[in-house]
Amino acid sequence: MVYASRIINHSKKLRNVPNLMRRDHAVLVRCFSNGAQSSVCRSEAAERERVSKFVARNPVPSSLSRNNYSGTTMRLGTPTGGVVFGKEFSCSQVQSRRGFASDAGLPPHQEIGMPSLSPTMTEGNIARWLKKEGDKVNPGEVLCEVETDKATVEMECMEEGYLAKIIKGDGSKEIKVGEIIAITVEEEEHIAKFKDYSPSASDSAAPAEKEPAAPPPKQEPVEQPVSSPEPKSKPASPPSEDRFFASPLARKMAEDHKVSLSSIKGTGPDGHIVKADIEDYLASHGKEVSAPTPKTKDGKLEALDYVDLPHSQIRKVTASRLLFSKQTIPHYYLTVDTCVDKLLDLRSQLNSLQEASGGKRISVNDLVIKAAALALRKVPQCNSSWTDDYIRQYNNVNINVAVQTENGLYVPVIRNADKKGLSSIAAEVKQLAQKAKENSLKPEDYEGGTFTVSNLGGPFGIRQFCAIINPPQSGILAVGSAEKRVIPGSGPEQFNFASFMSVTLSCDHRVIDGAIGAEWLKAFKGYIENPETMLL
Repeated sequence: MVYASRIINHSKKLRNVPNLMRRDHAVLVRCFSNGAQSSVCRSEAAERERVSKFVARNPVPSSLSRNNYSGTTMRLGTPTGGVVFGKEFSCSQVQSRRGFASDAGLPPHQEIGMPSLSPTMTEGNIARWLKKEGDKVNPGEVLCEVETDKATVEMECMEEGYLAKIIKGDGSKEIKVGEIIAITVEEEEHIAKFKDYSPSASDSAAPAEKEPAAPPPKQEPVEQPVSSPEPKSKPASPPSEDRFFASPLARKMAEDHKVSLSSIKGTGPDGHIVKADIEDYLASHGKEVSAPTPKTKDGKLEALDYVDLPHSQIRKVTASRLLFSKQTIPHYYLTVDTCVDKLLDLRSQLNSLQEASGGKRISVNDLVIKAAALALRKVPQCNSSWTDDYIRQYNNVNINVAVQTENGLYVPVIRNADKKGLSSIAAEVKQLAQKAKENSLKPEDYEGGTFTVSNLGGPFGIRQFCAIINPPQSGILAVGSAEKRVIPGSGPEQFNFASFMSVTLSCDHRVIDGAIGAEWLKAFKGYIENPETMLL
């Protein structure tokens, strides 16, 4: 049957074979390669006999090459895609594959794979299943919650059916994208047939077979040079000058007190060092000898007490991305002090209006986000990213805001921050921060940022720090705390107090030159020290 399907499109004598086979539920062809056993499902035994007799009456032309045929695609409800026969075959992985009855007698079913829910996702974890085995599922219903490299995302069902088997249960870790996690069927009576089902070796990554160890090289006999016979007995060689004879107790005492035997003259028989010699040495050089290392009762050093904490998915991704950033991006840092007295006064006035209208309070960080966005609009070179062929300059100003949670570091994004009012920014930041703490951010909540702001000043009181660039962005602003400082007054012996906040801009030198970074900080400082201009 397989051979017949190969020659359908190439033999003029067999042009009416597709009419033989073009019936609903006639033949189902599965993808296979030379290394895997082919599986063909026939709905009617008569079809097989008719086609085989037809092929017997119409021999295959010898001019046709066996490796150059393209098989036709048969259908059963859902298209299976084209099948190519030859010595080499590759099939792209998808998240949902249609399975068919096989040699094991399984009914038609659908294999659901781990989906790719973010651009950087290569593996994920199953947080929990919201459907149980045997439940009916409809399109759009949530099957399970998947922990990606950024957040926990709900995975929805794409087709109607029944959840027959859960391959990866609650809490399953490090599941590769495309790996089968569940099986669904169309008919409820087919559920029981998948009770003991497990994915085949072709569907899951099989461990590589161990290569047999190479045999050890043969040792060829080496001719020994002829030498004169040596006498059977040799005279005892005199003791080496580096060898010192001491009693076991004397050696133990010297080792415990870290005393070299070379510095002690033995008084025992034949110059052996004895206990009395060690005691005499310690008595005369006690102050110079270090104390013995403390040990436990059994003579071993005391072991460290520790606890191993497993990596969360977000922790592993954060570690790999920040390591990549420090290894591949040439960082440099610019720091400036900004006076925030006017900013704090404006914030106080705006919060009074917000409280009266029932709005969210505006924080210093909200004002910093607005000032950074306007500075990026003023100096667009800093709103860019590096590629191997060009520098991409963004027209949208999307600010990522670093949020620390118990699960790790998240960076939700405020889109078009330069065009939004302070009250809108304040409400959106609080909403996204709450979702980050609940581990319920969706990909659209953190993807697409062009610049990042990280504030350790207000929450933690850090005066100044340098942040690591979040690739593929080319800049990140580290915001410190505001502190009172003494500044010169108008008179010769007069002085005043003012609040200053230190900010440090980390730049990718491939994209942002030093003068451009300084120009951006100048614009940012202007908005912070004259906050009324942000409202114009």
